[in-house]
Amino acid sequence: MRRIFWLFMPLLLALMAPAEARPRDDALSGALRCGVVADSRQWLDCFYGAAQPVRAALGLAPALAGQISLAASPPSGGAPRDATVRDQVIAGAAGCMRETADRQWLDCYYASAMPMRVQLGLSSPQGSIRPVPAPAPQLASMPAPPAPVRPAGPPPMPRPVGILGGVFNDPKPVVHGVPMQSYVFDKNGAFTVTLPDGQVWQQSPEDEIYHRAHWRRPADRMLVTIKPDAMHTFILTLSDENYMYKVHRIR
Repeated sequence: MRRIFWLFMPLLLALMAPAEARPRDDALSGALRCGVVADSRQWLDCFYGAAQPVRAALGLAPALAGQISLAASPPSGGAPRDATVRDQVIAGAAGCMRETADRQWLDCYYASAMPMRVQLGLSSPQGSIRPVPAPAPQLASMPAPPAPVRPAGPPPMPRPVGILGGVFNDPKPVVHGVPMQSYVFDKNGAFTVTLPDGQVWQQSPEDEIYHRAHWRRPADRMLVTIKPDAMHTFILTLSDENYMYKVHRIR
């Protein structure tokens, strides 16, 4: 009965998952097709090769050529070994559908292979979940995803529009409808706002006397727009307030 359940799993996932999750369905279907492989080490390579549709969708380096070849045409013959461990791996991979992002799904998919790696002596239960590459020419080594790309940092400092900026025209905002990442008040009540891209804006000293902000809401619910204004200044407004605050960027 359990084998029949796994045979119908790709159809169930195809009916339940959104269109953008299709590479995951292809990968899991490929992993299920690997069930005909008798040797557990070959089966593990086939399982890794089946992840290629997701790796391609993410723009990552392809899986090892031998693994992709096994997944494309799994060799059948003989009784599959370590059936219980295989079922445990496939059940873990199927559970990865709860991940919303494909990158996290791929990490979960690879981690679900740990029971078989332990069974084959490729990793120990106390070790890292990242498999230890097997020596050449053997396969069963998982291509490691590249390190996360570091953010490029905040954009360049904006240029003021001039002394009469904003008087006879409507300058283009340098920030438009962006949620705050955080905000703080100093001892005088002046605020400093940090945006998700790293920009930091501070209330100007000449403005804090007349316009004290009394914000209490979570920062990510406050949408910020910042425009150049006259006298080389900048004006910060919130989407649900009528106040205009003079600010200057400090980072």
